Amino acid sequence: MKKVYLAFLWHQHQPIYKNPLNNVYELPWVRLHATKDYYDMAAILEDYPKIKLNINLVPSLLVQLDEYARGEAKDKFLDLTLKPALELSEEDKIFILMNFFMANWETMVFPNNRYYQLLEKRGKQTSETDIKRILNYFKDNDMRDLQVWFNLSWFDPYWRKNDGFINELYIKGRDFTEDEKRKLIEKQLQICGMIAAKHKELQDKGQIEVSVTPFYHPILPLLCDTNNALDATPDIVLPERRFAHKDDAQWHVNNAVTYYENIFGKRPSGMWPSEGSVSNEVVALAAGNGIKWLATDEAILFGSYKSASQNRQYLFRPYTVNINGNIVNMIFRDHGLSDSIGFVYSKWNSDDAVRDFIDKVKNIGSYVGDSYEYPLVSVILDGENCWEYYKNDGWDFLTKLYGELSKEESIETVKISDYLNRFPPKDTITNLKAGSWINGNFGIWIGHSEDNTAWNYLGRTRDFLLDYEQKNPSFKGSEPEKKAWQILYAAEGSDWNWWYGEEHSSSNDEIFDKLFRQHLMTVYELLNQRIPDYLYKSIKMLRQSLAKFIMTNPTALISPKIDGEISNFFEWKNGGLYSVGHTGGSMHQVSTVIKNFMFGFDLNNIYINIMTNVPTNSKDIENLHFNINFLTPVVKKISVKFDINKNVVEFAVISNGEKVSISPDNIAVKTLIEMAIPLKILELPDDFNNIEFTISVDKDYMEIERWPYQSSVIIPKPSETFNETAWMV
Repeated sequence: MKKVYLAFLWHQHQPIYKNPLNNVYELPWVRLHATKDYYDMAAILEDYPKIKLNINLVPSLLVQLDEYARGEAKDKFLDLTLKPALELSEEDKIFILMNFFMANWETMVFPNNRYYQLLEKRGKQTSETDIKRILNYFKDNDMRDLQVWFNLSWFDPYWRKNDGFINELYIKGRDFTEDEKRKLIEKQLQICGMIAAKHKELQDKGQIEVSVTPFYHPILPLLCDTNNALDATPDIVLPERRFAHKDDAQWHVNNAVTYYENIFGKRPSGMWPSEGSVSNEVVALAAGNGIKWLATDEAILFGSYKSASQNRQYLFRPYTVNINGNIVNMIFRDHGLSDSIGFVYSKWNSDDAVRDFIDKVKNIGSYVGDSYEYPLVSVILDGENCWEYYKNDGWDFLTKLYGELSKEESIETVKISDYLNRFPPKDTITNLKAGSWINGNFGIWIGHSEDNTAWNYLGRTRDFLLDYEQKNPSFKGSEPEKKAWQILYAAEGSDWNWWYGEEHSSSNDEIFDKLFRQHLMTVYELLNQRIPDYLYKSIKMLRQSLAKFIMTNPTALISPKIDGEISNFFEWKNGGLYSVGHTGGSMHQVSTVIKNFMFGFDLNNIYINIMTNVPTNSKDIENLHFNINFLTPVVKKISVKFDINKNVVEFAVISNGEKVSISPDNIAVKTLIEMAIPLKILELPDDFNNIEFTISVDKDYMEIERWPYQSSVIIPKPSETFNETAWMV
């Protein structure tokens, strides 16, 4: 069998959370991911000496980790963890109960009995008013246990295996002491300081290659010129003010290289440009700073190299990119395989997931055949956020994967520089299509009115700073001037615009919006100049929260005609809507089967229609099962399958291994999937209040997506008074 060379590139990054006004970190994710991902993703290799990896570290992440390790970084979550439970004020307790369950409940809360018990005691859906009402039910030991579990649940299984103290806390599970809590945080901050050294150790041993990203994680092509967005999307709406500052992009690359060299004792060979965003200018910037290779997405290859757009075999090889004498090597990520780890395998049994992954890599060797002698498969993805959706933080999957790959003779894991030195590229690209790993364009970061507003504000602030320097020569070179530019560069990071627009949302939207504007405001403050009024106004639209836009609830009873299409506007007008296309969060899944679904009910049925991104008459849909997963008050699954001719071949309720067919009159497939699920077939108890469900898709009996992503749809018990009560709400 033809040998396949497999390059993993795990990208490790967190936004800048430090408020430049008071130097307090607004969110705790850097230190929590330190114990959940950053150290163990490298240290796991101690048990797999044959595995070679590539790990990308963003300098601004390393700066934040260093500040935590040295005790300089403070955040409210940390302060309220360390505060003795006996001394917590009512305000403190409200904050803790509102925020200390911010984790993936299914994988991080539910498996830990005490943590789950505390969540049940607080309630899964609560407002601040609810919290105040139940506050007296939480005793000091409850609050202390919650302080511990919020931090402990973010420790990877690696630490249970290798640290006796962490393992003892897991075993103990409850009734923690203040001393144990303090030692836990000491351990957490200590690990923050061990991460860079661990990566250097493994790089010096030759087991990993550490690559780098521009300093504050900016979208380099847009810093060079926002008009680069037109190359990827010719009809995109650009900001009013053109932002074109290649010297800023140069600063981010140059300082990333310098920072790397200070830590690792040599200059980096490779770079993952933020979000895989590239353009011809980026090649010149990288080459000018001694970078030997860049990595980006397959969509960029298909837009830059004609042969690749016509034949996918060309994906599995490296390229020389030569832009007017600026030369770097470039590899392109396999989008499907990378996204399988990022979004699909978390829902699978680890053995099945590993078998599927390895089989697909092997099949690539056969697929490439004689077209290329040394096929390279590049699997590049986020090295942190996806694992919280896996059982045991991905430990079962990764240990199984690395173990099987260590035995697999037909697959060799490689460091990217090693591979390029052994097998130099034979093909050359002379004009690189500008774009990123998401849809091959920059639509996440520019084009929406909120994104464009952010670019306009950034440009105005930069122009103001430059103008002030020119008018005040004595200011140049001063400490306030250096700090002002540093803060401006931080405001150029990609993470701010990730949350603007309608693609992504989280419960922290307001914080990110405030932080971005605070960076710009601080530039004016450092110059003792009046802050423009517009910077005090939120950029994130307040007409409605994006969470409400993602899912709206039914407003009245409905009884639609089940015919596989929206027969008229009014039949679903009062139903609820869940829109999959706006649920990216900190991760972005480009391709999904389900586009959106609507839901509602009358006194006899629950009604659901599903709109798919895959045409209902497509061959690709024949291997798919659609499932309505009822979670409460009963656990049952409605299974739906149909063929290419839109004939329903299965519509049944499954419970305890038994399958009961539902009348075919209750389902139809045309432009969408439309169904009526009889309440009587669910066998609901008389005393229930709510019905809770999710919708998932299986391919070849393996789950590939589930919506809502990490919560559920909750509808009230159908009643004749629903119209009245819904209107009152």
